[in-house]
Amino acid sequence: MAPQKLTEYERRRLENIKRNGEMLASLKIHTKINDLSSTIKRCRPEAKSYKTSIKKKPKPETPVVIRRSLRTRGVPPERSTADGIKDDFDESLTLMKTPKSQIGPKKSGRERGPISMKDAYTGDDSDRKLVEGIMGVAKKCQVCESESVKEEIDGGESENKGFGVATRSGVCKSESLEEEIDGGESEKRGFSGGMGSRACNSESSKEESAGGESENGGFAGGMRSRAWGTIDLEAMKLEAENVARVVPGRIMAVRFLPCMDMRMVVVGNKFGEVGFWNMDAEKEDEDGIYVYHPHPGPVSGIVIQPFSLSKIYSSCYDGFIRLMDVEKEKFDLVYSTDNTIFSISQRPNDSKCLFFGEGRGGLSVWDERAGKSSSSWMLHEDRINTIDFNSRNVNIMATSSTDGTACIWDLRYIVADSQKSLTTVRHKRAVHSAYFSPSGSLLATTSFDDKVGILSGANYDDVSMMYHNNQTGRWISSFRGIWGWDDSYIFIGNMKRGVDVISTTQRRNVATLGSAEMSAIPCRFDVHPYKLGMLAAATSGGQVYVWTSC
Repeated sequence: MAPQKLTEYERRRLENIKRNGEMLASLKIHTKINDLSSTIKRCRPEAKSYKTSIKKKPKPETPVVIRRSLRTRGVPPERSTADGIKDDFDESLTLMKTPKSQIGPKKSGRERGPISMKDAYTGDDSDRKLVEGIMGVAKKCQVCESESVKEEIDGGESENKGFGVATRSGVCKSESLEEEIDGGESEKRGFSGGMGSRACNSESSKEESAGGESENGGFAGGMRSRAWGTIDLEAMKLEAENVARVVPGRIMAVRFLPCMDMRMVVVGNKFGEVGFWNMDAEKEDEDGIYVYHPHPGPVSGIVIQPFSLSKIYSSCYDGFIRLMDVEKEKFDLVYSTDNTIFSISQRPNDSKCLFFGEGRGGLSVWDERAGKSSSSWMLHEDRINTIDFNSRNVNIMATSSTDGTACIWDLRYIVADSQKSLTTVRHKRAVHSAYFSPSGSLLATTSFDDKVGILSGANYDDVSMMYHNNQTGRWISSFRGIWGWDDSYIFIGNMKRGVDVISTTQRRNVATLGSAEMSAIPCRFDVHPYKLGMLAAATSGGQVYVWTSC
């Protein structure tokens, strides 16, 4: 094959390459490059290789739970026996955020034994002023009681004052008590003393009205009679100094300390705390608020007897009943159960027995003398929300239940195999309260069906239903209508941060107590037993508002 002829450009390119190569060779460039490369390799350290491994993160011990509604899970809603709608939000089944006041080395309310007040106290300051204040008024009441009993035993005006079983209605005559015990035909009906009759109460109310706040020193069973009278609603005011945040979280129960010489409010919240607010505390030194943590769950009830102010009972959803003995400065464990305790009460003038709603519809009686539960009955198909006793006959008891009923019972005729109520009123949804009026002749019920019922008549067979919006939702404690200082008015909260007043004669809402100082919805109430016009309203934010009559 003949060699390919190069073009002029290719020939010149080859000549340039040959010339440049000869020049580089003469300069020994390639040798210097090789020497430099070998030097760099000797100075460079050997690269180390590291074996990396991916560490697995440990799995959390507590699995993450994603909350899903019943609808998205395809689960039907819970049903109640009343109307197919579950009305009660069970606090004992929810995960509640623990407040800062519970963090620390203090003893837990879960302990099945006595807890000292010092260990249960959550405040930073001392609680000595509270202890000394309660003991002071307690001893004073004991002295007054003993003097009154001595006067009645010796004679004097004992016939006019008389002993009776009433505490809320004032002073009943001893003759009326004998008639109630003897019974006659009224006992056969189960309503001893004729509940429709007001003769005894009218005489008592006249004496109390004439004596103002029982200044005549009348005693019923050794205790000061309850204040009685129709209050002027326009005179009730809410002052700024009568507003305080007593405990964190929702208030489940509120009570006035039943004494004349100290204005004190006792509350229980959803975290198991019991708070005290001394309204008469000097503002310069303290705010008068003391908080204890004796329970592991929501406080369902508080009981204070007027003749034993140093002993305060409280119950909780986790099945504990404790006695706060201020004299011994400790919380004694009175009763414990695996069931939930939804309500607690005592009969007037009887500090030895406790009645409490336990589990789904059960009612138990704890006797201090026996040191155990003496009786237990299944009275309802669902939880018992309130227990109340008639002021004129302590054997007559009213209960309200989530099963949609409120019942009146005669304790003398409740036996193990037969629990038949004397009267039953039915609502369409859960009944959250049933309270006797101060005279004992009326019964008021509050239901989640947006009705407030009033039962009247000799056998409580005359039932009137009035509309009232009771839809508080799950984050606000249910409304419970309570009586005032006579049979005229029922006080109940509303969703507009006010207090509705229902007239029993007109059977409708006649007034609303409102104030710029009230910043939350009032849901639980108590009236001061000895001070006309003093009304305590508690909220789900831990605030307490105290209305007074100017």
